[in-house]
Amino acid sequence: MSDMNGHRLASGKFERVKFSALITEAAQCTRCPAMCERTAVLSDLNGSVAARIMFIGEAPGRKGADQTRVPFSGDQSGKNFDRFLASIGLSRKDIFITSAALCNPRTESGANRKPSRSELTNCSSFLQRTMEIVDPALVVTLGSVALDALSAIEPHHLKLQDAAAKIQRWHGRVLVPIYHPSPQVLASHRREAQQLADYKVVARAIQQV
Repeated sequence: MSDMNGHRLASGKFERVKFSALITEAAQCTRCPAMCERTAVLSDLNGSVAARIMFIGEAPGRKGADQTRVPFSGDQSGKNFDRFLASIGLSRKDIFITSAALCNPRTESGANRKPSRSELTNCSSFLQRTMEIVDPALVVTLGSVALDALSAIEPHHLKLQDAAAKIQRWHGRVLVPIYHPSPQVLASHRREAQQLADYKVVARAIQQV
């Protein structure tokens, strides 16, 4: 038993070293010209590399993670996310959370925008390597951009409108695509009651891993 515990400790330390190197690489990345003045939101604040559950969002928000350095925090999307997590008894310490694009994409006027296809492609290796390091049993994507971004790691044909809140198998893991917790999505595409029901599906998926 002591040998097994020693192996786990050594493995965990190795993963933390790899993650530290990935954080440094992301911080120095200049692949996207429009993002070079931004800093990648990837650090120990994203969660434990030993987490069994990984949430993936679209990109850091201008008023949220781009300032706080913590994914889904500091803005209304973050408040909604924390409320939905709490509804199934989860907290930040239970999960690892990252984004399809690690830097905040903005329009020329400074407003948030969706990351471009090339920006997502540039960031896909960071997402893939983060997933390899954390090795989650359950992946939960928040919104269509995050779900589509998984295709660069392992192709799939899932569309959010059809696959939302349905337990899937992807890349040897359990996958649950759900909607983004932004106020705009809550107001138009997926109301509060529906999103709370979606998180109950996440809770069921946790019992399967």
